[in-house]
Amino acid sequence: MEFQYVKVEVLLPEEYIEKVRNELNNIGVLKVGAYDNVVSYSFVKGYWRPLEEANPFNGTKGEVSSGTECKMEFRCLFERIKEAEMLIRSIHPYEEPIINIIPILT
Repeated sequence: MEFQYVKVEVLLPEEYIEKVRNELNNIGVLKVGAYDNVVSYSFVKGYWRPLEEANPFNGTKGEVSSGTECKMEFRCLFERIKEAEMLIRSIHPYEEPIINIIPILT
């Protein structure tokens, strides 16, 4: 089954939302019809434990941490997803960013 678009979900600190949004918009990824900057985000609660080999942005190695972060969501043409993902990774502060790419069937 082929699909034209994917939904992208990115977990990141709120202070990075605007920078990521601006850069994705600059490359034309956030355009929907006659609109640009089309993105939404919500606050989510997360848990993580940095392992010994980790270099954590937040938290202490070996200890379970929790906190609030944001889930940024947007639609992207499938043919542009690698470019968008590379851009997100270049800005994202986490050592291992969570970037979910979900096919949109309709």
